[in-house]
Amino acid sequence: MSVAQILSGKGTSVVTTTPEKTLHETAQLMAQKGIGAVLVCASAGEISGIISERDIMRAIAGAGAQALEQHVSSHMTQKVMTAELNSTVISVMQRMTAGRFRHMPVLRDGELAGVVSIGDLIKHRLSELEHEQEVLKEYIATA
Repeated sequence: MSVAQILSGKGTSVVTTTPEKTLHETAQLMAQKGIGAVLVCASAGEISGIISERDIMRAIAGAGAQALEQHVSSHMTQKVMTAELNSTVISVMQRMTAGRFRHMPVLRDGELAGVVSIGDLIKHRLSELEHEQEVLKEYIATA
């Protein structure tokens, strides 16, 4: 199974912010959208980073409430790992687990095509395993 199949069901909309937005503005955006990370784009579609709930919590833990007035660019992860539409679900899960992050942008020919979360991947994988189990049960019952 590929990441493209997840995006076809989930959709391809991506929430972004800019490097000069504050952590407070970004946290409000995340809360409003019910998401755990936002891509940071300096120009149309060009990814300059990603900011997550964890990044915001680390900033607050280090600098207190005044961290919320700091720019996203000061706390975002700049080296963003990406996947391609044809990347397998398992390979993306392995990369996310090894890197200890929960969101990954997906590219199509170098252009942003969507974002998948570890939750999206697990949900898809569980559905796949349930289907396999049902097929095996049917096979055994008819054998």
